Amino acid sequence: MRSMVIDLDEASTAEMVDALSVITAELAQRPTPESAAACMELTETLAATTDQCESVLAGFIGRVDTHGEVQRWGLPSTRAWLRSRLGMRDHHATQRLTAARQRHRLPHTAKLWAAGELSRDYAATIAEAVARLDDHECAAAESLLLDMTSQGFSPGKLASFGRRIREVIAERDGTETPDADSRRGYDRSWITSTRSLDGGRYIKGWLNAEDAAVWDGALAQLAAPAGTDDRRDLPERTAAALCGVLAGGHTATKVTVICDLDTLTGGTAPARLADGTPIPAAHARRIALSAGVSPLILGRGNVPLYLGHRHRFASPGQRRVLETLYPTCAVRDCEVPATLCEVDHVDGWALGNSPTDIDKLALCCGWHNRFKHTNAEQIRISRNADGRYLYRVLPPPDGARRQHSRSTFR
Repeated sequence: MRSMVIDLDEASTAEMVDALSVITAELAQRPTPESAAACMELTETLAATTDQCESVLAGFIGRVDTHGEVQRWGLPSTRAWLRSRLGMRDHHATQRLTAARQRHRLPHTAKLWAAGELSRDYAATIAEAVARLDDHECAAAESLLLDMTSQGFSPGKLASFGRRIREVIAERDGTETPDADSRRGYDRSWITSTRSLDGGRYIKGWLNAEDAAVWDGALAQLAAPAGTDDRRDLPERTAAALCGVLAGGHTATKVTVICDLDTLTGGTAPARLADGTPIPAAHARRIALSAGVSPLILGRGNVPLYLGHRHRFASPGQRRVLETLYPTCAVRDCEVPATLCEVDHVDGWALGNSPTDIDKLALCCGWHNRFKHTNAEQIRISRNADGRYLYRVLPPPDGARRQHSRSTFR
Protein backbone atom coordinates (compact mmCIF):
# COMPACT_ATOMS: atom_id res chain seq x y z
CA MET A 1 0.00 0.00 0.00
CA ARG A 2 1.31 3.38 -1.00
CA SER A 3 0.57 6.67 0.71
CA MET A 4 1.53 10.30 0.28
CA VAL A 5 1.60 13.08 2.83
CA ILE A 6 1.67 16.73 1.78
CA ASP A 7 1.23 19.84 3.90
CA LEU A 8 -0.97 22.09 1.76
CA ASP A 9 -0.05 25.18 3.79
CA GLU A 10 3.70 24.64 3.36
CA ALA A 11 3.92 22.97 -0.08
CA SER A 12 5.18 24.97 -3.02
CA THR A 13 3.26 25.20 -6.28
CA ALA A 14 5.69 22.76 -7.91
CA GLU A 15 5.24 20.25 -5.08
CA MET A 16 1.46 20.48 -5.34
CA VAL A 17 1.58 19.94 -9.11
CA ASP A 18 3.85 16.93 -8.58
CA ALA A 19 1.46 15.50 -5.96
CA LEU A 20 -1.51 16.04 -8.28
CA SER A 21 0.40 14.30 -11.07
CA VAL A 22 1.08 11.27 -8.87
CA ILE A 23 -2.56 11.04 -7.73
CA THR A 24 -3.86 11.42 -11.29
CA ALA A 25 -1.50 8.72 -12.57
CA GLU A 26 -2.71 6.36 -9.84
CA LEU A 27 -6.37 7.22 -10.49
CA ALA A 28 -5.97 6.51 -14.21
CA GLN A 29 -4.90 2.95 -13.39
CA ARG A 30 -7.89 2.21 -11.19
CA PRO A 31 -10.75 0.16 -12.70
CA THR A 32 -14.03 1.96 -13.39
CA PRO A 33 -16.54 1.41 -10.54
CA GLU A 34 -19.35 -1.00 -11.34
CA SER A 35 -22.06 1.36 -10.09
CA ALA A 36 -23.34 3.69 -12.84
CA ALA A 37 -24.79 6.02 -10.20
CA ALA A 38 -21.39 6.25 -8.51
CA CYS A 39 -19.73 6.92 -11.86
CA MET A 40 -22.17 9.74 -12.56
CA GLU A 41 -21.46 11.40 -9.23
CA LEU A 42 -17.69 10.90 -9.55
CA THR A 43 -17.75 12.30 -13.09
CA GLU A 44 -19.40 15.50 -11.96
CA THR A 45 -16.89 15.91 -9.14
CA LEU A 46 -13.90 15.14 -11.35
CA ALA A 47 -15.16 17.43 -14.14
CA ALA A 48 -15.46 20.33 -11.69
CA THR A 49 -11.94 19.59 -10.42
CA THR A 50 -10.65 19.46 -13.98
CA ASP A 51 -12.21 22.87 -14.67
CA GLN A 52 -10.35 24.29 -11.67
CA CYS A 53 -7.12 22.73 -12.95
CA GLU A 54 -7.78 24.48 -16.27
CA SER A 55 -7.97 27.77 -14.36
CA VAL A 56 -4.51 27.09 -12.93
CA LEU A 57 -3.29 26.05 -16.38
CA ALA A 58 -4.50 29.37 -17.82
CA GLY A 59 -2.36 31.20 -15.26
CA PHE A 60 0.72 29.13 -16.13
CA ILE A 61 0.22 29.56 -19.89
CA GLY A 62 -0.35 33.29 -19.46
CA ARG A 63 2.94 33.70 -17.61
CA VAL A 64 4.83 31.69 -20.24
CA ASP A 65 3.20 33.76 -22.99
CA THR A 66 3.80 37.23 -21.52
CA HIS A 67 7.47 36.48 -20.77
CA GLY A 68 8.21 34.99 -24.21
CA GLU A 69 9.67 31.85 -22.63
CA VAL A 70 8.90 29.65 -25.65
CA GLN A 71 11.16 31.76 -27.88
CA ARG A 72 14.15 30.79 -25.73
CA TRP A 73 13.36 27.18 -26.59
CA GLY A 74 13.33 27.92 -30.30
CA LEU A 75 9.55 27.96 -30.76
CA PRO A 76 8.02 30.86 -32.70
CA SER A 77 4.87 31.22 -30.60
CA THR A 78 3.03 30.03 -27.52
CA ARG A 79 0.43 28.42 -29.77
CA ALA A 80 3.16 26.40 -31.49
CA TRP A 81 4.36 25.22 -28.05
CA LEU A 82 0.86 24.12 -27.05
CA ARG A 83 0.48 22.20 -30.30
CA SER A 84 3.91 20.60 -30.55
CA ARG A 85 4.95 20.03 -26.93
CA LEU A 86 1.55 19.52 -25.29
CA GLY A 87 -0.11 17.77 -28.24
CA MET A 88 -3.14 20.07 -28.43
CA ARG A 89 -5.26 20.41 -31.53
CA ASP A 90 -5.47 23.85 -33.13
CA HIS A 91 -8.88 24.67 -31.66
CA HIS A 92 -7.94 23.66 -28.13
CA ALA A 93 -4.58 25.45 -28.28
CA THR A 94 -6.22 28.66 -29.52
CA GLN A 95 -8.97 28.44 -26.90
CA ARG A 96 -6.55 27.94 -24.02
CA LEU A 97 -4.25 30.70 -25.22
CA THR A 98 -7.14 33.15 -25.53
CA ALA A 99 -8.34 32.30 -22.02
CA ALA A 100 -4.81 32.78 -20.67
CA ARG A 101 -4.39 36.15 -22.37
CA GLN A 102 -7.80 37.51 -21.32
CA ARG A 103 -7.80 36.14 -17.76
CA HIS A 104 -6.40 39.33 -16.20
CA ARG A 105 -9.13 41.41 -17.89
CA LEU A 106 -11.91 39.21 -16.51
CA PRO A 107 -11.57 39.39 -12.72
CA HIS A 108 -15.07 38.13 -11.91
CA THR A 109 -14.86 35.30 -14.42
CA ALA A 110 -11.42 34.30 -13.14
CA LYS A 111 -12.63 34.27 -9.54
CA LEU A 112 -15.65 32.10 -10.32
CA TRP A 113 -13.56 29.80 -12.48
CA ALA A 114 -10.90 29.30 -9.79
CA ALA A 115 -13.59 28.65 -7.18
CA GLY A 116 -15.12 25.90 -9.29
CA GLU A 117 -18.34 27.88 -9.82
CA LEU A 118 -17.80 28.33 -13.57
CA SER A 119 -16.81 25.65 -16.07
CA ARG A 120 -13.87 25.94 -18.44
CA ASP A 121 -16.19 26.14 -21.46
CA TYR A 122 -18.08 29.09 -20.00
CA ALA A 123 -14.83 30.86 -19.09
CA ALA A 124 -13.30 30.17 -22.50
CA THR A 125 -16.44 31.40 -24.27
CA ILE A 126 -16.40 34.67 -22.34
CA ALA A 127 -12.67 35.11 -23.04
CA GLU A 128 -13.22 34.62 -26.77
CA ALA A 129 -16.07 37.14 -26.76
CA VAL A 130 -14.02 39.96 -25.18
CA ALA A 131 -10.71 39.32 -26.97
CA ARG A 132 -11.28 42.16 -29.45
CA LEU A 133 -12.90 44.63 -27.07
CA ASP A 134 -11.25 47.52 -25.29
CA ASP A 135 -11.16 47.50 -21.49
CA HIS A 136 -14.37 49.51 -21.06
CA GLU A 137 -16.30 47.28 -23.45
CA CYS A 138 -14.68 44.22 -21.86
CA ALA A 139 -16.08 45.05 -18.41
CA ALA A 140 -19.56 45.58 -19.82
CA ALA A 141 -19.39 42.38 -21.85
CA GLU A 142 -18.19 40.32 -18.88
CA SER A 143 -21.06 41.55 -16.72
CA LEU A 144 -23.60 40.80 -19.44
CA LEU A 145 -22.26 37.34 -20.28
CA LEU A 146 -21.96 36.28 -16.63
CA ASP A 147 -25.55 37.39 -16.11
CA MET A 148 -26.59 35.20 -19.04
CA THR A 149 -24.63 32.32 -17.52
CA SER A 150 -26.50 32.68 -14.22
CA GLN A 151 -29.77 32.60 -16.19
CA GLY A 152 -28.88 29.15 -17.53
CA PHE A 153 -27.74 29.94 -21.07
CA SER A 154 -25.65 27.09 -22.48
CA PRO A 155 -22.03 27.72 -23.56
CA GLY A 156 -23.15 27.36 -27.20
CA LYS A 157 -25.91 29.97 -26.80
CA LEU A 158 -23.49 32.21 -24.92
CA ALA A 159 -21.01 31.92 -27.80
CA SER A 160 -23.65 33.06 -30.31
CA PHE A 161 -24.24 36.19 -28.23
CA GLY A 162 -20.49 36.61 -27.75
CA ARG A 163 -19.90 36.81 -31.51
CA ARG A 164 -22.10 39.90 -31.65
CA ILE A 165 -21.43 41.19 -28.15
CA ARG A 166 -21.12 44.85 -29.18
CA GLU A 167 -24.59 44.78 -30.70
CA VAL A 168 -25.98 42.96 -27.65
CA ILE A 169 -24.56 45.65 -25.32
CA ALA A 170 -25.93 48.40 -27.58
CA GLU A 171 -29.36 46.74 -27.63
CA ARG A 172 -29.34 46.53 -23.84
CA ASP A 173 -28.25 50.16 -23.39
CA GLY A 174 -30.27 51.58 -26.28
CA THR A 175 -27.20 53.07 -27.97
CA GLU A 176 -27.32 51.31 -31.35
CA THR A 177 -25.62 53.23 -34.17
CA PRO A 178 -24.24 52.01 -37.49
CA ASP A 179 -20.56 51.18 -37.10
CA ALA A 180 -17.89 52.92 -39.17
CA ASP A 181 -17.43 49.91 -41.42
CA SER A 182 -21.10 49.84 -42.37
CA ARG A 183 -21.16 53.60 -43.00
CA ARG A 184 -18.16 53.28 -45.29
CA GLY A 185 -20.02 51.00 -47.70
CA TYR A 186 -18.76 48.07 -49.74
CA ASP A 187 -17.81 49.53 -53.12
CA ARG A 188 -14.22 50.39 -52.26
CA SER A 189 -11.69 48.20 -50.51
CA TRP A 190 -10.15 49.46 -47.28
CA ILE A 191 -7.67 48.35 -44.64
CA THR A 192 -6.93 49.80 -41.22
CA SER A 193 -3.80 48.95 -39.27
CA THR A 194 -2.82 49.80 -35.71
CA ARG A 195 0.33 48.87 -33.85
CA SER A 196 0.10 47.03 -30.52
CA LEU A 197 2.23 47.81 -27.49
CA ASP A 198 4.46 44.77 -28.07
CA GLY A 199 5.39 45.85 -31.60
CA GLY A 200 2.82 43.71 -33.39
CA ARG A 201 0.09 45.02 -35.61
CA TYR A 202 -3.71 44.60 -35.75
CA ILE A 203 -5.19 44.52 -39.26
CA LYS A 204 -8.81 44.87 -40.23
CA GLY A 205 -10.38 45.52 -43.59
CA TRP A 206 -12.75 44.78 -46.43
CA LEU A 207 -12.00 43.81 -50.05
CA ASN A 208 -14.52 44.29 -52.83
CA ALA A 209 -15.12 41.43 -55.28
CA GLU A 210 -12.36 42.47 -57.68
CA ASP A 211 -9.69 42.88 -55.01
CA ALA A 212 -10.86 39.71 -53.25
CA ALA A 213 -10.17 37.79 -56.46
CA VAL A 214 -6.63 39.18 -56.49
CA TRP A 215 -6.23 38.21 -52.83
CA ASP A 216 -7.41 34.66 -53.50
CA GLY A 217 -5.20 34.32 -56.56
CA ALA A 218 -2.10 35.46 -54.66
CA LEU A 219 -2.65 33.68 -51.34
CA ALA A 220 -4.95 30.69 -51.78
CA GLN A 221 -2.25 28.28 -52.94
CA LEU A 222 0.39 29.58 -50.50
CA ALA A 223 -2.04 29.31 -47.58
CA ALA A 224 -2.73 25.63 -48.21
CA PRO A 225 -1.40 23.19 -45.58
CA ALA A 226 2.24 22.26 -46.13
CA GLY A 227 1.41 18.59 -45.55
CA THR A 228 -0.42 16.20 -43.27
CA ASP A 229 1.73 17.33 -40.33
CA ASP A 230 1.01 21.05 -40.84
CA ARG A 231 -1.01 21.86 -37.72
CA ARG A 232 -1.36 25.59 -38.30
CA ASP A 233 -4.94 26.81 -38.67
CA LEU A 234 -6.08 28.75 -41.74
CA PRO A 235 -5.64 32.25 -40.18
CA GLU A 236 -2.02 31.40 -39.28
CA ARG A 237 -1.30 29.99 -42.75
CA THR A 238 -2.92 33.01 -44.39
CA ALA A 239 -0.80 35.42 -42.31
CA ALA A 240 2.35 33.49 -43.20
CA ALA A 241 1.38 33.51 -46.90
CA LEU A 242 0.68 37.26 -46.84
CA CYS A 243 4.00 38.01 -45.15
CA GLY A 244 5.77 35.75 -47.62
CA VAL A 245 4.23 37.61 -50.56
CA LEU A 246 5.02 41.01 -49.03
CA ALA A 247 8.60 39.93 -48.31
CA GLY A 248 8.86 38.64 -51.86
CA GLY A 249 10.75 35.49 -50.85
CA HIS A 250 13.89 35.72 -52.98
CA THR A 251 12.74 39.02 -54.52
CA ALA A 252 14.42 41.97 -52.91
CA THR A 253 12.28 44.05 -50.59
CA LYS A 254 13.07 47.71 -51.13
CA VAL A 255 14.12 48.62 -47.62
CA THR A 256 17.25 50.63 -46.89
CA VAL A 257 18.89 50.56 -43.48
CA ILE A 258 21.44 53.32 -42.87
CA CYS A 259 24.05 52.48 -40.27
CA ASP A 260 27.73 52.66 -39.39
CA LEU A 261 29.95 49.75 -40.29
CA ASP A 262 30.60 49.31 -36.56
CA THR A 263 26.86 48.89 -35.97
CA LEU A 264 26.57 46.14 -38.55
CA THR A 265 29.55 44.27 -37.12
CA GLY A 266 28.43 44.31 -33.49
CA GLY A 267 28.44 47.91 -32.28
CA THR A 268 25.68 49.61 -30.32
CA ALA A 269 25.18 52.83 -32.29
CA PRO A 270 21.56 52.97 -33.57
CA ALA A 271 20.75 52.78 -37.27
CA ARG A 272 17.96 54.52 -39.12
CA LEU A 273 15.58 53.87 -41.97
CA ALA A 274 15.46 56.02 -45.08
CA ASP A 275 12.64 58.11 -43.59
CA GLY A 276 14.78 58.88 -40.51
CA THR A 277 13.08 56.41 -38.14
CA PRO A 278 15.73 55.27 -35.61
CA ILE A 279 16.10 51.54 -34.94
CA PRO A 280 18.29 49.74 -32.39
CA ALA A 281 21.58 48.26 -33.59
CA ALA A 282 20.40 44.69 -32.92
CA HIS A 283 17.29 45.28 -35.04
CA ALA A 284 19.41 46.67 -37.86
CA ARG A 285 21.55 43.54 -37.88
CA ARG A 286 18.44 41.33 -37.97
CA ILE A 287 16.94 43.37 -40.81
CA ALA A 288 20.21 43.00 -42.74
CA LEU A 289 19.63 39.24 -42.76
CA SER A 290 16.35 39.54 -44.64
CA ALA A 291 16.46 38.69 -48.32
CA GLY A 292 16.39 41.79 -50.46
CA VAL A 293 17.33 44.40 -47.85
CA SER A 294 20.06 46.81 -48.94
CA PRO A 295 22.18 47.97 -46.00
CA LEU A 296 23.80 51.33 -46.65
CA ILE A 297 27.03 51.21 -44.63
CA LEU A 298 28.52 54.53 -43.60
CA GLY A 299 32.08 55.27 -42.54
CA ARG A 300 33.34 58.29 -40.66
CA GLY A 301 31.71 61.48 -41.80
CA ASN A 302 28.72 59.51 -43.11
CA VAL A 303 30.64 58.53 -46.24
CA PRO A 304 28.93 55.53 -47.91
CA LEU A 305 31.23 52.48 -47.83
CA TYR A 306 28.98 49.72 -49.13
CA LEU A 307 25.51 49.36 -50.59
CA GLY A 308 24.29 45.78 -50.83
CA HIS A 309 23.18 44.81 -54.32
CA ARG A 310 20.55 42.32 -55.38
CA HIS A 311 23.12 39.92 -56.87
CA ARG A 312 24.57 39.14 -53.44
CA PHE A 313 21.31 37.33 -52.69
CA ALA A 314 20.38 33.91 -54.01
CA SER A 315 19.31 33.90 -57.63
CA PRO A 316 15.87 32.64 -58.72
CA GLY A 317 17.58 29.52 -60.08
CA GLN A 318 19.32 28.84 -56.78
CA ARG A 319 16.06 29.28 -54.92
CA ARG A 320 14.32 26.77 -57.18
CA VAL A 321 17.07 24.25 -56.37
CA LEU A 322 16.69 24.93 -52.66
CA GLU A 323 12.92 24.48 -52.84
CA THR A 324 13.47 21.01 -54.31
CA LEU A 325 15.79 20.15 -51.40
CA TYR A 326 13.72 21.71 -48.61
CA PRO A 327 9.96 21.12 -48.54
CA THR A 328 9.85 23.13 -45.29
CA CYS A 329 12.10 25.26 -43.08
CA ALA A 330 15.47 23.60 -42.36
CA VAL A 331 14.76 23.71 -38.60
CA ARG A 332 13.63 20.32 -37.39
CA ASP A 333 9.86 20.13 -36.75
CA CYS A 334 9.21 23.58 -38.25
CA GLU A 335 6.36 23.24 -40.74
CA VAL A 336 6.58 26.56 -42.60
CA PRO A 337 6.56 25.59 -46.33
CA ALA A 338 9.59 26.33 -48.48
CA THR A 339 7.68 28.85 -50.61
CA LEU A 340 7.35 31.11 -47.55
CA CYS A 341 10.93 30.68 -46.30
CA GLU A 342 13.93 32.94 -46.72
CA VAL A 343 17.30 31.92 -48.16
CA ASP A 344 19.70 31.55 -45.25
CA HIS A 345 23.51 31.70 -45.34
CA VAL A 346 24.36 28.58 -43.34
CA ASP A 347 27.61 30.03 -41.98
CA GLY A 348 26.01 33.38 -41.25
CA TRP A 349 26.18 36.57 -43.25
CA ALA A 350 29.38 38.58 -42.88
CA LEU A 351 30.46 41.40 -45.11
CA GLY A 352 32.59 39.93 -47.92
CA ASN A 353 33.06 36.54 -46.25
CA SER A 354 29.89 34.64 -47.05
CA PRO A 355 29.60 33.39 -50.62
CA THR A 356 26.13 32.89 -52.00
CA ASP A 357 26.97 29.37 -53.21
CA ILE A 358 24.28 26.74 -53.38
CA ASP A 359 26.19 24.43 -51.02
CA LYS A 360 26.29 27.19 -48.39
CA LEU A 361 22.59 28.02 -48.49
CA ALA A 362 19.45 26.61 -46.89
CA LEU A 363 15.83 27.67 -46.54
CA CYS A 364 14.73 29.01 -43.17
CA CYS A 365 11.47 30.66 -42.10
CA GLY A 366 11.76 34.31 -41.14
CA TRP A 367 11.32 33.66 -37.42
CA HIS A 368 13.96 30.93 -37.20
CA ASN A 369 16.30 32.91 -39.46
CA ARG A 370 16.34 35.69 -36.88
CA PHE A 371 16.50 33.20 -33.99
CA LYS A 372 19.56 31.55 -35.57
CA HIS A 373 21.31 34.89 -35.83
CA THR A 374 20.61 36.02 -32.27
CA ASN A 375 20.91 32.62 -30.56
CA ALA A 376 23.70 30.91 -32.47
CA GLU A 377 24.74 28.85 -29.44
CA GLN A 378 21.36 27.09 -29.49
CA ILE A 379 21.60 25.95 -33.11
CA ARG A 380 23.33 22.73 -34.15
CA ILE A 381 23.73 22.28 -37.90
CA SER A 382 24.32 18.96 -39.62
CA ARG A 383 24.22 17.92 -43.25
CA ASN A 384 22.58 14.86 -44.73
CA ALA A 385 23.96 12.67 -47.48
CA ASP A 386 21.60 14.34 -49.96
CA GLY A 387 23.18 17.73 -49.26
CA ARG A 388 20.39 19.14 -47.09
CA TYR A 389 21.23 21.02 -43.92
CA LEU A 390 19.29 20.22 -40.75
CA TYR A 391 19.07 22.82 -38.00
CA ARG A 392 18.37 21.50 -34.52
CA VAL A 393 17.34 23.92 -31.75
CA LEU A 394 18.86 23.18 -28.33
CA PRO A 395 17.28 24.20 -25.01
CA PRO A 396 18.47 27.54 -23.61
CA PRO A 397 21.58 27.28 -21.38
CA ASP A 398 19.52 27.56 -18.21
CA GLY A 399 16.59 25.58 -19.53
CA ALA A 400 17.33 22.04 -18.41
CA ARG A 401 13.97 20.56 -17.68
CA ARG A 402 13.21 19.77 -14.09
CA GLN A 403 13.11 16.05 -13.49
CA HIS A 404 9.90 15.09 -11.79
CA SER A 405 10.67 12.77 -8.92
CA ARG A 406 8.03 10.43 -7.71
CA SER A 407 8.31 9.94 -3.96
CA THR A 408 6.89 6.83 -2.38
CA PHE A 409 6.07 6.83 1.28
CA ARG A 410 5.62 3.48 2.90
